[in-house]
Amino acid sequence: MNKRRYALLLVVLGMAALPLLAQQPCARFSVAVGSDEDKLMLAVTGADNPQEQLTALDSFAKDHADSKFMPCVYEYTAAANYKMKDYDKSVENGEKGLAANYQDLNLLLNLVRAYVGSTKVGDSAFVAVNKIPDQIKEELGNPSRPNKATDEEWAKIQKENAEVAKDCHDVGVWAFFQLAPRVTDPAKQVQVLDDFAKAYPDDANSVQLNVAYFQAYQMQGKLDKTVEYGDKVLAADPNSVAVANTLGLINAFYSQTPSLDKAAAYAQKALVAAQNLKKPDGMDDATFKKQQDAQLGMAHLTLGYSALMKAQKGTKYAPITEELKNSGELLEGNPALQGQALYYLAFAYEKQYPPNHQAASTALQKAVALPGPFQAQSQALLAKVKAAM
Repeated sequence: MNKRRYALLLVVLGMAALPLLAQQPCARFSVAVGSDEDKLMLAVTGADNPQEQLTALDSFAKDHADSKFMPCVYEYTAAANYKMKDYDKSVENGEKGLAANYQDLNLLLNLVRAYVGSTKVGDSAFVAVNKIPDQIKEELGNPSRPNKATDEEWAKIQKENAEVAKDCHDVGVWAFFQLAPRVTDPAKQVQVLDDFAKAYPDDANSVQLNVAYFQAYQMQGKLDKTVEYGDKVLAADPNSVAVANTLGLINAFYSQTPSLDKAAAYAQKALVAAQNLKKPDGMDDATFKKQQDAQLGMAHLTLGYSALMKAQKGTKYAPITEELKNSGELLEGNPALQGQALYYLAFAYEKQYPPNHQAASTALQKAVALPGPFQAQSQALLAKVKAAM
């Protein structure tokens, strides 16, 4: 009995079919001519819009729920749902297709796109993303040369095949980085990143992946791993100002083995990067200035603190107090860090010779009004300063 492949319906020459297979639903699913499945596919491919396709598919599903063709019905239904921007339904039907023990590249690509379009995220989303590279190899990794293809035709087929493979690979990478931020558990984030790095080894050292690791480990409070991945990000992109500032703060204040020299080096990188920041398209001037000031303020805080802690007898304190004063002004809107900057500014005024009690008192009176970890310390130091005035 004659059979047709519906992946080839729009293909005139067989030699042109290879690069298109990954773009068609049920690319390797054959049905008998004249069968109910055949009539369904003629109705689907002949429909004028996705709603007509869904009507035909739903009717078939009701009448032929036990058909071996149901995985393909789910795949076509998921594609029609996606075209209608009903992303949750597209996810639901795509997952039914996978659960029915059928898998092809089109199904996986449609499913991950639908997940991105929806508000959902779950293990199945990342499972689908991570299956894409192997499915690319299976469907596109070893094309056969048609018997009558000339060298030029064969080269064209191979080129187009490679381009389709890259496009499919890129969809998987794109979908992952859209979905990964939806995972709120930092430990789960790391596991998701590890699985992705194994499935996409060529992207394992990408800046985007290293940034994601950096953020996940920072949320977990694993400072050694945060620094490790932060250094990888900076090696590839020295202008990652937020990363440089974070590493500076870690080395100055939070590490079990602090290094003032490293802290200052990171802060200096952050300062240069912050000064050279360009306003993103669509961002208003006020928002951009606030973000830039925050990064500049953190850099000045780390630089001022590092210099203060290294100060010896005879050190000129004017540059130190200027750093910390700038930091306190720039960190307006970030009470915790602003309070910290003002506390160390007051500490610097008190440490210099002779102490400047009045300037220290002024800084501390601002600091004690700011909620954060340095509020109580500022209150205690203010009491000492007032007693010495």
